[in-house]
Amino acid sequence: MATLDDVQKDIIRLLGEKIEGDLTLTPETNIVADTGLDSVSVMDFVFELEDEFGITVPLDRISDVKTVGQLSEAIHTIIQEES
Repeated sequence: MATLDDVQKDIIRLLGEKIEGDLTLTPETNIVADTGLDSVSVMDFVFELEDEFGITVPLDRISDVKTVGQLSEAIHTIIQEES
């Protein structure tokens, strides 16, 4: 099973492929404010995460998520629940 660290590394890798520039992504990176992604791009990214991890992400579970670290924790929890 994927550890939280594994999930976070995968999210950082995938998010890094979506953004332009030399932004160094960390757990503290704000997904919208720091990356410049709009809401549609964020939803596309969530769909990519669903495919990557083989899960379904209920929108209410991530509605308050702001940072890469928070997203990693939410995705990791969903992976554990669905396994």
